[in-house]
Amino acid sequence: MRLYPNIGQTVPKESLNHSVYLLSLVHIHQDSNPLALRERGFRGEGRTQRILSLWLKLLVVLLIGIVVFQPFPAPVKAQPGHPPDLRFGVIEPQHAPDQAAELGAAWGRARFHWALIQPDGPDQWQVDELTSDELAGEIDAGREVVGLLIGIPEWAKDDAGLPQGLYLAPGDPGNLWANFVREAVTRYAGQINHWIIWNEPDVWDVSHPAYTWPGDVDDYVHLLKVAYLVANEANPDSVIHLAAMSHWWDVEYGRELYFPRLLDAILADPDAAQNDYFYDAATLQLYFNPATVYEIIEEYRGYQSECGLDKPIWLLETNAAPTTDPAWPVADPNLNVTLLEQAAYMPQGLALALAAGADRVAIYKLIDTPGDVVANPEPFGLVRADHSPRPAFKTAQVAIDLLSAADCLTWNERHIVSQVVVEKSDQVVRLLWSRVPVAQSVEIPALAESAELVDMWGNRQEIEAENGHYHLTLYAGECLQTTGDYCMIGGPPVYIVENVDAADLPLDPGSLPLISSYEPLDKIEAPLCRVVPVIVYIVIGALVIGAGMVIKSIRKKDSIESVSE
Repeated sequence: MRLYPNIGQTVPKESLNHSVYLLSLVHIHQDSNPLALRERGFRGEGRTQRILSLWLKLLVVLLIGIVVFQPFPAPVKAQPGHPPDLRFGVIEPQHAPDQAAELGAAWGRARFHWALIQPDGPDQWQVDELTSDELAGEIDAGREVVGLLIGIPEWAKDDAGLPQGLYLAPGDPGNLWANFVREAVTRYAGQINHWIIWNEPDVWDVSHPAYTWPGDVDDYVHLLKVAYLVANEANPDSVIHLAAMSHWWDVEYGRELYFPRLLDAILADPDAAQNDYFYDAATLQLYFNPATVYEIIEEYRGYQSECGLDKPIWLLETNAAPTTDPAWPVADPNLNVTLLEQAAYMPQGLALALAAGADRVAIYKLIDTPGDVVANPEPFGLVRADHSPRPAFKTAQVAIDLLSAADCLTWNERHIVSQVVVEKSDQVVRLLWSRVPVAQSVEIPALAESAELVDMWGNRQEIEAENGHYHLTLYAGECLQTTGDYCMIGGPPVYIVENVDAADLPLDPGSLPLISSYEPLDKIEAPLCRVVPVIVYIVIGALVIGAGMVIKSIRKKDSIESVSE
């Protein structure tokens, strides 16, 4: 028996409130059963229908009891006067702008694919992935737009598949890549200032759908150099990003990592130093394992440091795509992830990315789109194509709200129980979760007399310190995938929110108290609100069995009467 509901298997795609879903099923069955009886030719249908209707009404009453007693996630509303934190973004917010605002996203990425914008020649400019109305909507909503420049039209390719004239001077009309970058940056100057130059050039397998870059590292450096020089000339406020690295492509095949090779090639260019090394920010795209998100960001910061560079690092894409959503079944998943695990990943991944030093982090992606089915076996949207939210939407929303305005985040507990300490000007927030498939009883030192306990759904409860400590229960991880001794994605996190000024505490920044103790829980004593539904379920089961026996008896009697006639 699981220690918490398996959301991926028990909750319908439209809602987390499975009691309302069950009530709707009762309504459907109540309407359809008489028709089914008629189709089977039963006489005495009215008597059977009345009996069945009575039993079903009793079931409805009992199910309402579940709704009343079972605690469900409450909607999380944005705090008034709480502006979006620029550190949090989402990919393609223009496709569901209202939900992007509800999420709390402060920025989004939009793709500008050269081959789609100018498919037949340089005189075209057709942008379907971010229309002028969508761009205006994003700006009006206060969300910063980050552009991704990628793709080469057939007419613009040389014999090697690279842009024609790439190695010509940026001002030479024969440098077709320079012309495209100049046009894009000039058109959107003041509306879009951040430009990412390509995506995942470290994917080297030509047959893979993610393969995009036909050149080598030196070719990419020149692509980057041309874009940097042209963009800064067209718009001095331009911010140029390195292409996002997937990291795992080289790791899985035992190859030398692309990123350090790229840095070496940049440093070798004689014009690099005087042009700030042709980039303003590095970008990564990391998925599924919150712990490796932290470790890889730290690793890449180290590579830059070894080269004497200290550029910001953005986690441009992150998520843990579910494989158990009934709306999008995955036949052959790369990694097994439940909807509950995806929900738990959001606070874990976002917090650890910032704790590792990422300047910004974005979730890939906001909403499923038609092309996703071809591109990915798993659904990555926080929102389905029909605009119904997956559970992860709510937990991402809560995480963004509670992690916003943080001055410092520190991952200071990394064992069976994980803890990230979030220091703000007027609050200290501690995010905790179990990293193993066993629930944990945890004791942590109190920094105030009371705190707010917030679960990952945003439900809030005030707790009092006892002898200078708070006592918590952390639920187990589902642990469909493991990494070493730990679950790939830990159990549902909780937040401890205390209204204290970290600067007033006798502590060094980032070194707040560790967990005092934790011990495994083989059995969790459920509070009354959770025991009552269990009793109700038992009663329902008995009623269903009784209803079946009564109906069977009536049908038998009806059948005998029919024969006698």
